[in-house]
Amino acid sequence: MENSFFAIVSRMKYIERWALMHSSRRENLSEHCMDVAVIAHALCLIGNVRFGKNLNAESAALKALYHDASEIITGDMPTPVKYGSEGIRKSYKAVEAQAAEQLLSRLPEDLRPYYAEIFREDDISPSYEQKLVKAADKLSALIKCIEEKNAGNHEFDTAEITTRQKIDELCEELPEVRVFCDEFLPGYGHTLDTLLAG
Repeated sequence: MENSFFAIVSRMKYIERWALMHSSRRENLSEHCMDVAVIAHALCLIGNVRFGKNLNAESAALKALYHDASEIITGDMPTPVKYGSEGIRKSYKAVEAQAAEQLLSRLPEDLRPYYAEIFREDDISPSYEQKLVKAADKLSALIKCIEEKNAGNHEFDTAEITTRQKIDELCEELPEVRVFCDEFLPGYGHTLDTLLAG
């Protein structure tokens, strides 16, 4: 069907994440992308305000909103499977690229180039903003692990350890990530009453 791009994108809410894990609360792709957009925007602002960079926070947030859109077609591939071997990783990247092209083909031709720019990823030499979007994706995963642990679910214990290790590595290259972890991450997992108190 022509011009069905937005109708397809609206189906993100039906794609469940963490398919191989028992979750105390299910998370869908739409929620995840919104969380990643909020965090990516914040990371760029931290870079601009605290480190004198000139990052486009709005562009990063927009790319984050669509960063997993291909999963509407492919589904959410569990991380241990997706990164289980170099061959699987490369094959899945090709599948994701084909799914993205399929999505873009559902736009009118005059709008397609603008969305193609949002979907474009450079794995060989990613921009600093693209690195921050990927870091925001990891932070979103860590936040999910924290929430599950606070709900008494130990299913995410190993995922939390490995995700924290990856984020620690990112902090070496991306100081914005360290600021977010130090200043904002501690609030996650608390009740609303606690967060709003004094």
